Amino acid sequence: MTHSLQPVHVIGGGLAGSEAAWQLARRGVPVVLHEMRPLRATAVHKTAQFAELVCSNSFRSDDAEGSAIGLLHAEMRRLGALVMHAADANKLPAGSALAVDRHGFAAAITAALEAEPLIEIDRAEIAAPAPEWPSVIIATGPLTSLALAETLRTLTGEDALAFFDALAPIVHRDSIDFDIAWFQSRYDKAGPGGSGADYVNCPLTRAQYDAFVDALLVGEKIAFHDFEVTTPYFDGCLPIEVMAERGRETLRHGPMKPFGLTNPHRPGEKPHAVVQLRQDNKLGSLFNMVGFQTKLKHGEQTRIFRTIPGLANAEFARLGGLHRNTFINSPQLLDGTLRLKSMPRLRFAGQITGCEGYVESAAIGLLAGRFAAAERLGETLLVPPATTAHGALLGHITGGHIETIDAGPRSFQPMNVNFGLFPPLGHEPPPTATQSRTFLGPRNAAKKRALCSRALADLDAWIAGALPAAAE
Repeated sequence: MTHSLQPVHVIGGGLAGSEAAWQLARRGVPVVLHEMRPLRATAVHKTAQFAELVCSNSFRSDDAEGSAIGLLHAEMRRLGALVMHAADANKLPAGSALAVDRHGFAAAITAALEAEPLIEIDRAEIAAPAPEWPSVIIATGPLTSLALAETLRTLTGEDALAFFDALAPIVHRDSIDFDIAWFQSRYDKAGPGGSGADYVNCPLTRAQYDAFVDALLVGEKIAFHDFEVTTPYFDGCLPIEVMAERGRETLRHGPMKPFGLTNPHRPGEKPHAVVQLRQDNKLGSLFNMVGFQTKLKHGEQTRIFRTIPGLANAEFARLGGLHRNTFINSPQLLDGTLRLKSMPRLRFAGQITGCEGYVESAAIGLLAGRFAAAERLGETLLVPPATTAHGALLGHITGGHIETIDAGPRSFQPMNVNFGLFPPLGHEPPPTATQSRTFLGPRNAAKKRALCSRALADLDAWIAGALPAAAE
């Protein structure tokens, strides 16, 4: 009987840990939910409640027909997510977005978990999972305690744990203007897994470069939080605006160097500077702006980066950033069900896996809880299809990413759910380097509706157990 099962230990009472614990209990599996607050405070939490929202109170768009995050909302509702039930019960007027009363939301989550007889709550800091615990979900989020972080560093390796996002903006490939941009690696060099034409190149004249540097210098930036000030930059990556402050030529001798490149559109002209974008996912639908981590505010990024030739109509799957965030190199470390390959009794969930955002964290917590429950009950649970929002997000974390083409810092970074993570409709291949704007991308409203419709149909089939396909 299920009551005789040893419990699954969930470490962390944020959105991911709370949802994981709930999903386990809903399936009759006992849980010990460990949360160090209020015994041990963090730099940002104010209460001892579970699933406390420490930043915005918005879960972003609730449009299940036209946005990836709205689709994720809809999928979570169909999967019985506690987080979505509490959000809907504490909704505030916010147009098409889902905003919540943060205190009511956390209180509802806390009350549900405390009232669940299969969930035991342990208010203590866990520095390391006890060796006798047969199944553990680590969902400690971006502010993982130093003691547990050190344990994770030991378990995963010195270079597998990061303490800073160094987020470069990511652009949907189909929004790049290839009448201006072109594919080429510097000196046509093919790195590991590359072809010699592995980067998208956007050329700037001297006047365009000078205007770009001027815009960076005066652009409005986001200030560091107090708890971020003493944390070193991830892999030594400097924000592009800091590089610009060190001299007008710094960028064109750094990430914007034009050397070893020839513009096939204007072969007789040498660009003064070049912005390079590198493929970011196996689908070939997303490209990241190399070296463009930044503290510019999001509106400023969109305005300034669209002045780059070839990116005038750029659609961003993610904008840049630089902030404190403990996360692991999930594509290398985790299997398809979020288990640590070197120690399968440990699972990871939430932001520590490399997802970004409240709802995304809760969604990965939901999956971790379901995977752990199936394992404890001796059942087989297929991962959700890659065509669903859950499957697309899981694919990014566990295998959708590609390593850098050439030597450099590892490039896996946290990301919100977005349509660039989904397989294209009909599984058609991405456009070739010679195609320009013939591939209709996520800007197309009809395509978004079709992606959402396919996702919900495939999710329903997965829920019914009728779909054998797995996320890849």
